[in-house]
Amino acid sequence: MLIQSINPANGNVLNTWQTHDKEERDKILDQTHKAFKEWKNISFSERSKYFISAAALLRSRKDQLAELMALEMGKPIQGGLAEIEKCAHVCEYYANHAEGFLKDEIVETDAGKSYVNFQPLGVILAVMPWNFPFWQVFRFLAPTMMAGNTAVLKHASNVFGCALEIENIIRDAGFPENTFRTLLIGSDQV
Repeated sequence: MLIQSINPANGNVLNTWQTHDKEERDKILDQTHKAFKEWKNISFSERSKYFISAAALLRSRKDQLAELMALEMGKPIQGGLAEIEKCAHVCEYYANHAEGFLKDEIVETDAGKSYVNFQPLGVILAVMPWNFPFWQVFRFLAPTMMAGNTAVLKHASNVFGCALEIENIIRDAGFPENTFRTLLIGSDQV
């Protein structure tokens, strides 16, 4: 199936994507699960470095990303620039605070030692709306991956360009392969 990105201001087709079929979708999920087995063992300090790098890339590409949002979903450029800055900030925030948020919590009981321990869950699926195409993803992505999970994104079909740019940012920031992937699928495949 083909999905088109259409500029809402003038109706022009910006791009056309072939959606992933079931085999491609399942392959991506399998690759992301395999990546999880290694990612969950990477230290918080190492994960933090990747998100600090992602924040720097977001800022260096903010003009291009704001323009992409304007073209794909009609967001004013100033709003897009602010959205990208907010994404960079959330990357830095969780890079600096996730370890503290997820440290063991001692619980007073009559046992010798009782505590709550936070463990990664695995591959987390995000189904996201179109209206904040970067922010909605990064506010999920940063805490999810800093906690040791890997992630797949099914973004709104009208912002597949934004979804693929997020995947590019994660890859270009040096994250291990397949720790974050975009699924180009329709809602019926979720």
